[in-house]
Amino acid sequence: MAVQNFQVVHDFAPGEALRGATVAIGNFDGVHRGHKAVIAAALARGRAPGKRSAALTFEPHPRAFFNPDEPLFRLTPEAAKLRLLAATGLDGAIVLTFNAELAKLSAEDFVQRVLVDRFAISGAAIGFNFHFGANRAGSPDFLQAQGKQHGFTVDIVPPLLDGGRPVSSGPIRAALAAGRLDDAAEFLSYPWFVSGTVIHGDKRGRELGFPTANLRLDPACALRHGIYAVRTAIAGRRCDGVANFGRRPMFDTGAVLLEIFLFDFTGDLYGADIDVAFVAWLRDEAMFASAEDLMRQMKEDSRLAREALTRAGDAFPPI
Repeated sequence: MAVQNFQVVHDFAPGEALRGATVAIGNFDGVHRGHKAVIAAALARGRAPGKRSAALTFEPHPRAFFNPDEPLFRLTPEAAKLRLLAATGLDGAIVLTFNAELAKLSAEDFVQRVLVDRFAISGAAIGFNFHFGANRAGSPDFLQAQGKQHGFTVDIVPPLLDGGRPVSSGPIRAALAAGRLDDAAEFLSYPWFVSGTVIHGDKRGRELGFPTANLRLDPACALRHGIYAVRTAIAGRRCDGVANFGRRPMFDTGAVLLEIFLFDFTGDLYGADIDVAFVAWLRDEAMFASAEDLMRQMKEDSRLAREALTRAGDAFPPI
């Protein structure tokens, strides 16, 4: 259940809303089941009367800071991550800008300046492999010792395993890159989704009888190109559909685009903000001998997508 007044504090901005909270610390890309185990530990500490719990996270992702020329497939950019964190029941989130100044801060200074002086935390919850501070010198054991020194609790959460597999962001990215949506959703606990603003396309779908809402995704998005059954949310309304993510080899093989055909929908969506959850993989992109063959395949894709979405019930991200 999301907290109605979810507070977001950036860096050292004024505001005491989250001082004294128990904080779950991490990057939280995807807010997957492993992350939720850490969040649950913070929530458990924050249930006492007068206590609060929050996430402490970093933007941009530290990997993007240290390797700016290496594309990073983000499962959830900042806005999506905050929406998912709000849905966990936390009271808020602290977002620290990961820049050169923060990167060179020693582990001791991070504890003193950020956790103690700025936010006066009453507790921290971290994953078993969380490291922080310059050169990643701050280990879970170090933070636990610092907690005893400064008077805050530290819960170290063991790895979460699913069938012997550790639940982490890397395998989720790999599953999406391979089109294995079920594996990704199993680790996430929800269908992976993207958000964006509908842009104008080339209107070719409309000419074929399949008008589409088009989104330009982050160039680093490594989702497998192909055809998907999708569920969307537009201004609070849920709509099922079928989508093509890729370069449209039948026509221009141009810039990568997400094109969504919404079932039983009429209206102008240009400029609208939309969430798109990927529920089932259908097939790879393909070339066809004619536009008529393509239209027949699109009708079949729509049929298969409807069946997949019916099987999926009301599956949708908790946002």
